[in-house]
Amino acid sequence: MRNRQAAVIFILVTVTLDILAMGLIIPVLPKLILDFLGGKMTDAADWNGWFALVFALMQFVFSPVLGVLSDRFGRRPVILLSNLGLGLDYVVMALAPTIGWLFLGRIISGITTSSIPTAMAYIADVTPKEKRAGAFGMIGIAFGLGFAFGPAVGGLLSNSNPRLAFWVAAALSLTNWLWGFFFVPESLPQDRRKHFALRRANPVGSLVLLRSHPELWRLTVIQFLAYLSHNVLTTIWPLYAIYRFNWSQVMIGISLMVVGICTAAISGGLTGRMVKRFGEKITLCVGQFCGATGMCIAGLARNGATFLASVPVISMWNVSFPAAQSMMSHRVTEREQGELQGALQSLRSITFIIGPVLFSQVFSWFIDPKHGLHVPGAPYYLAAALLFSAMLMATRIKQPSFAAKPTTEQEIAPETVSSGPVAPLLEPEENI
Repeated sequence: MRNRQAAVIFILVTVTLDILAMGLIIPVLPKLILDFLGGKMTDAADWNGWFALVFALMQFVFSPVLGVLSDRFGRRPVILLSNLGLGLDYVVMALAPTIGWLFLGRIISGITTSSIPTAMAYIADVTPKEKRAGAFGMIGIAFGLGFAFGPAVGGLLSNSNPRLAFWVAAALSLTNWLWGFFFVPESLPQDRRKHFALRRANPVGSLVLLRSHPELWRLTVIQFLAYLSHNVLTTIWPLYAIYRFNWSQVMIGISLMVVGICTAAISGGLTGRMVKRFGEKITLCVGQFCGATGMCIAGLARNGATFLASVPVISMWNVSFPAAQSMMSHRVTEREQGELQGALQSLRSITFIIGPVLFSQVFSWFIDPKHGLHVPGAPYYLAAALLFSAMLMATRIKQPSFAAKPTTEQEIAPETVSSGPVAPLLEPEENI
């Protein structure tokens, strides 16, 4: 029990530090790019777009690779190698003498942060099926805290030295690697490992798994619509707040911190309770309904207070993500958990490429006077429509039952296996 709790805590801290480290450099990277280019804003804007694109592409390509590797060699070595690589990468970016080196560092960080799906697979390994939604909800705490405080701390650090944030990010990642190396056990026993296959490791081939079961494919489409909708928050939120309410950078930063705090509180505080009381299917539908409603409130807001009031409603949407992921994890074998999470991350990376362009173009078109149709809230209405569509699809999903006696491969209890100087394999417990 103690070993299992320590390992789950490690995974949560791993994700928190990864997101925190990424958040630290969000306000710093554009300024560093601008400095390398001699203050030319137009060139910096182009380069900033390329930095975002290459990061998403690396996640798209390497998430399934790391997921399949974790199914073959175990979760622990993949997570540790990624933590070490990410820490060293931030050192490279801190020392980068040219923008080319900085760009190379961004490529490497896109690869190394692709280990987050492996962390999700680790959670699936050590958590009973009926507890997975709550466990995945705990991951939401990590994301919320990382995005709530990372940019704020990074902005403060950059006041004295724009490269200091990279050194702090490196220290966080390397400290996490040391902790995991000495104290965290492997979660995937030898008899549940699966041979490596290149067709499953490439991003296109990995999506085949998502079509292996009719309900799994339906859940995939639901998640795709949700991931796509989420881009409106990261892409349009600051521009919309400036355009509609004339918010300052400080106010935008505070609002994003509120988003992160609400995300953490709801993901960790409500997901498990809602799933236990209502089941994953209803939790999924309720979360999407709240998300769509919150998007409508944001689009209709006529003042900053109403816009900010949409945050708690939108944040309720976060209960749907772990519920959907849990339902998906029930529809593949334990040998395919890493492959599943890698495929989902690739799917999300596709939306990172499509979403910013889609919502930016919609926003631009509906505020352009020459079109004669002034609807600045259009991106939020589009996101609401996507989420309502996903909710309707979710009503056709069958709620999984855990009452039946285990009969399939994925329901066989794990056996003990060791991996280097660590504790024995964890056994799933009743409480997460």
